[in-house]
Amino acid sequence: MNGPWDAGLQSERTRLAWVRTAAMLAVTSLAGAGVALRTGIPVPVILPFVPAVFCAVLLLTHTGIRYRRAQEALHGDHPLDNRADALIAWIGTLAAVAGAFAFVLERFGR
Repeated sequence: MNGPWDAGLQSERTRLAWVRTAAMLAVTSLAGAGVALRTGIPVPVILPFVPAVFCAVLLLTHTGIRYRRAQEALHGDHPLDNRADALIAWIGTLAAVAGAFAFVLERFGR
């Protein structure tokens, strides 16, 4: 075995994990916005879902680039920096949570 990797599918599993993260972020954000719209919640309350969907789309479109960089890092025996992707995932998640919180406050806070 050369370097910190073996012949397994670690980078492929990591890529699939990022795809699942982005897909779930997009689905939950779109579903949350859809439910809020159908219940008559004012549009400004739904706005936090917009950056969540944007972050999900950004993560999903960035998957190929991230996979190539992971392969290069593993085969080149140098560290991989995923901080930007993790930050985008956190921002999207926090935006989705903010949207859900705003929805609950508007819907049930009266």
